[in-house]
Amino acid sequence: QVQLVESGGGLGQAGGSLRLSCAASERTFSWYRMGWFRQAPGKERRFVGSITRSGGTTYDADSVKGRFTISRDNAKNTVYLQMNSLKPEDTAVYYCAAQGIGKTQYDYWGQGTQVTVSS
Repeated sequence: QVQLVESGGGLGQAGGSLRLSCAASERTFSWYRMGWFRQAPGKERRFVGSITRSGGTTYDADSVKGRFTISRDNAKNTVYLQMNSLKPEDTAVYYCAAQGIGKTQYDYWGQGTQVTVSS
């Protein structure tokens, strides 16, 4: 069972930056693909991006590519979401998730952290 805890959310300004962290309890953290998702008020949860065990990244091109960067530090069991050039439409609860080897879905989820971007 992997426990994930997000941190770093809060209030940001349009054009500014925030960095979210997601700490994993599992010492085999490096085995997992890690994903970031977000859910805006009244909307469905959407994929933001992911990072493979080896560091390859994928992003939702339409909304965040070029502004958000995912990275991981396997020694610290932590994945990061660096958010630059923030927009009010980035306001959402952000979740990290872990996908095990050979799995097609994310098995473990954090509790989420609120990000609010003011204009």
